[in-house]
Amino acid sequence: MADNARAKRLADLIREVVAQKLQRGIKDPRLGSHVTITDTRVTGDLREATVFYTVYGDEEERKAAAAGLESAKGVLRSAVGAAAGVKFTPTLTFVADALPDTARTIEDLLDRARESDAKVREVSAGASYAGEADPYKKPGEDEDDTAE
Repeated sequence: MADNARAKRLADLIREVVAQKLQRGIKDPRLGSHVTITDTRVTGDLREATVFYTVYGDEEERKAAAAGLESAKGVLRSAVGAAAGVKFTPTLTFVADALPDTARTIEDLLDRARESDAKVREVSAGASYAGEADPYKKPGEDEDDTAE
């Protein structure tokens, strides 16, 4: 079992090698400049690596990029093996990163909350209190309660 620091260094190396190879070494049109490697994680035994990526574009481009990454998996693993110099080159698994979609969903929810707050602010602009301005009782004001 490798230590966490070694797994982290290997994950960083894999991320850099895969990104450079995608940018310069692979001529697949499905993997143009719109694929970005966001993160890489390596298991503790250094046997498997998960590479997270994002694709700039619509759903068709995402599917095409996923197919392109699967077809280029062998070439990318060979490049990682040559650069890493480890006894066993980790197998690569490509996973689409859900972070941009999650961020977009959160931004939409925040926009809806801002609109709702603006509507409440408009409705309450000319409103006044339902009762007195100071609804709290103060000692000595109500003599009926103290007499009992």
